[in-house]
Amino acid sequence: MAINDDQPAVLQGFQAGAFWREGAGREFLSFTGNIFSRWGLLIAFAVFWQIAPSMGWTNKAVLPPLSIIVQALWNGIAAGTFSNDILISLQRAGIAFGAAAAVGIPLGLFMGQIRVIERALDPILQLFRQTSALALYPVFILLLGLGEASKIFVIFWATLFPILLSTIGGVKQVDPKLLEMARVYGAGRLTIFRRVVLPAALPQIFVGLRLSATTALLLLIAAEMIGANSGVGFQVMNAQYNFQIPMMFAAILLLALLGLSANFVLERLQARLCRWTRVKN
Repeated sequence: MAINDDQPAVLQGFQAGAFWREGAGREFLSFTGNIFSRWGLLIAFAVFWQIAPSMGWTNKAVLPPLSIIVQALWNGIAAGTFSNDILISLQRAGIAFGAAAAVGIPLGLFMGQIRVIERALDPILQLFRQTSALALYPVFILLLGLGEASKIFVIFWATLFPILLSTIGGVKQVDPKLLEMARVYGAGRLTIFRRVVLPAALPQIFVGLRLSATTALLLLIAAEMIGANSGVGFQVMNAQYNFQIPMMFAAILLLALLGLSANFVLERLQARLCRWTRVKN
């Protein structure tokens, strides 16, 4: 809406206000549209969860309203019920995830570049990868006992292979033309690795890290449900045994929030380290 200098001041002010309202209205609609396009389904699911027990569609004793679960989660955190369990669970998952990354990334970079090593190690790695970590958990308990070692090792075992295979795949997907160009300009093997191979493989490595972070939390629940007396997974089982259904769902919601937080941190780190992969709209 154009504003003419020859118009009265009152009319100019009215037109300027209308122009501002139109612009603000468009921005508001765009903002709300972006929110609902991304979070609309989740919001609808939360609303349905809240009203379903009240409408009699579900049994309140089995599936409490979401507000009661959130209140139980808040009370558990405020009272310190979950505080120690969160730290213990994060310690178990963090040690296993860190060890898997420390082993999987260097080994994947090594195997991805040296085909002879990959051909020699690939069959046994595929055999181990196809063996469920939960199926091997009793073996780990027999070898390492019911203490922290077996719990951490079963999480390490499950999180190692997504990182390893993603790293190998990332190295193999490096554009051969980039490698040839680097060689033409006289770059050595170490320079090619630092300036070409590692940056090109980094996005795929982060895919493996995000998958492994999710796997670590999934295996953490299973590990803490067997032979544990602490941890968020233990709280899920303990609440179920005592029929504390809101507390059980609160612990499950807490695990989901921990997983979302880990994924968010890895996404931010990937965006910072892989800025060249951003697509400009």
